Amino acid sequence: MQDIASFIALNRFGLGPAPGEAEAVMSDPRGWIAAQIALRHREPAELAGFESSEAILAAIHTARVKGDRDTRKTTNTMLRKRMVQELLARARAMIATPVPFAERMVLFWSNHFTVSATKGLIAPALPAYEREAIRPHIFGRFSEMLVAAIRHPVMLSYLDNAVSLGENSPAGQRRRQTRGSTKTLNENLAREILELHTLGVNGGYTQADVIELAKVLTGWGHGGVRGRNAMRPVHGGFEFRPGFHEPGPKTLLGRTYPEDGDREGLAVLSDLARHPSTAQHIATKLVRHFVSDDPPADAVDRIAQVFLDSDGDLAEVSRGLIELDAVWAEPLPKVKTHYELVISAHRVTGEDQARRRDVLQPLREFDHLPFTAPSPAGWGDRATDWIAPEALMRRIEWLRRFSGSLPATLYPDQLLDQAIGPVVSDDTRLWVSRAPSGDAAIAMILASPEFQRR
Repeated sequence: MQDIASFIALNRFGLGPAPGEAEAVMSDPRGWIAAQIALRHREPAELAGFESSEAILAAIHTARVKGDRDTRKTTNTMLRKRMVQELLARARAMIATPVPFAERMVLFWSNHFTVSATKGLIAPALPAYEREAIRPHIFGRFSEMLVAAIRHPVMLSYLDNAVSLGENSPAGQRRRQTRGSTKTLNENLAREILELHTLGVNGGYTQADVIELAKVLTGWGHGGVRGRNAMRPVHGGFEFRPGFHEPGPKTLLGRTYPEDGDREGLAVLSDLARHPSTAQHIATKLVRHFVSDDPPADAVDRIAQVFLDSDGDLAEVSRGLIELDAVWAEPLPKVKTHYELVISAHRVTGEDQARRRDVLQPLREFDHLPFTAPSPAGWGDRATDWIAPEALMRRIEWLRRFSGSLPATLYPDQLLDQAIGPVVSDDTRLWVSRAPSGDAAIAMILASPEFQRR
């Protein structure tokens, strides 16, 4: 039977135990996690063969610019179908993964650099964004992930930077002459970089810094958003447009950056990635995710120092999390998100098919489909975000249905030991023992407070 340390490793750092996994972890829970960091991260086989974001966005823009109504409809239907296929493949990868800590970090960083289907045009490319901008960097340097995420065409479109013009740029001057408009600068991306991605809301920046960063980022866009010239090839990759870029030096957080075109933005992002406020902001989010809804200050300070000392090496930061005493002190401080609940229920029961009705349908009912966060802040990471009374009832009802679909060869006693054995309460054990059927007993295990927390 697994002990508390292996339970924490499997559930807090992983995505819940798969059959037989606890035995492999018990001898060295910390080493089991650290070994996944040492492997770095490779794209799961389940995600091979899906289209790049550049190809997807090119198809979208080609249909918009050059296609008729039927062509646009056909393209949209095809791309949406492929998106659903990739969402299911992503779920299967997380259910079957031998490196669940790496997959948890994919979820964490993808949420940190949120993009969402609330901007409907880019929706089919959202899973590709995660594959391209997040997955390769989860154990790399934060500065590299920051650049990959911010320069990604999906992010530039999601936060409207592709249409941002410098007021004094050639394009901005033409806009003013032809339309009489002086409102050409879009601050959305700049604001979210400072507030959400790097310094944090209390990180010491001002509205003037937001404006200056927005100027720095003018010209960062992607192909396929200009004009209707049928002779011009359409692509969906990153594109710097000098004619959109605000000329002249910019002053941000007390430092002046000389006019340098595309490289201005890279220089600013490099400095933001190494700022002490960024270290504190990232550390707070990580400790909240792995330790407690109210992250202890000493743990935050320790992780922030690792971040600074390692130049944002996320492998070192991840190792620092493993070494926190606080992360091993309390077995059930966090509530699983709806997505984590669905994935962990599949993992612990050995149900690795991840059918649409068992993955996407419940997530739709929970209003928690992947890549549908309501704002750039992403999904919340506190208990109150996940277990309001109505949401809790939906979770329990889905777990009841899911349990009824499992094979009769799944025995409740074995499942209880594997899923929640080290932390099961006397009340839960009693209720399970009194269940009228095997299906009901399994449902009680999966719906228990112990299984819904991590």
